[in-house]
Amino acid sequence: MKWKSKLIEDTDWTGSITNAEGKQAVASEISARARDGETIGAGSGSTSLLALIAIAKRVKHEHLKIKIIPTSIEIMMACSKLGLPMASMLTERPDWLFDGADEVDPDHNLIKGRGGAMFKEKLLIRASAKNFILIDQTKIVKRLGEKFPIPVEIYPASMTYVEAELSRLGVTELTLRSAKGKDGPVITETGNLILDAYFKEIHIDLEKQIKLITGVIESGLFMNYPIEVLVAPSP
Repeated sequence: MKWKSKLIEDTDWTGSITNAEGKQAVASEISARARDGETIGAGSGSTSLLALIAIAKRVKHEHLKIKIIPTSIEIMMACSKLGLPMASMLTERPDWLFDGADEVDPDHNLIKGRGGAMFKEKLLIRASAKNFILIDQTKIVKRLGEKFPIPVEIYPASMTYVEAELSRLGVTELTLRSAKGKDGPVITETGNLILDAYFKEIHIDLEKQIKLITGVIESGLFMNYPIEVLVAPSP
């Protein structure tokens, strides 16, 4: 027996979607890649949501048997609303993945994590044979850190130690990310806190250096990952 949930049915994207036509074109391109029997990792963001909706339409009309591994509660709820079967990393390995990004440099290095799901996003990217990053022109930068800080997910009790260690790595500004819909800090998908770290320069070894700090769960820095970037056409 399935739940009849008005809360799930009323679930929708919380913000306006800019360049919706261009993003829809990329979403259609991604949905066309789906094949019967595949397990697909699905990341967060407006373009990823449009891709998920396009895949759901193919599943309905073509009777495809596809499973989705969601990277966030948001995408999990969207899958539930769309009637897409879900899987877990405990039982399935994704054949491929699609996700968004906050910044993409000329070498296809990324900053991700504004949605607070970078740990699972990175886990799925590492596990997937093929990864597609869906963006529009606003996400392309000449160098990482132009627009956004590096999100660093931390175990809450380690905050002051991580702060000291990040300072040693040359952080120029560090803030604890505050929530908008609740009092206090943002709580990540895995129950941790996020520090937003600004650096004057983001070098190739910085991701590893941050990860080596005890108390750091993961960062939103993605350096030299096997990805293909799909850019939505401008309006």
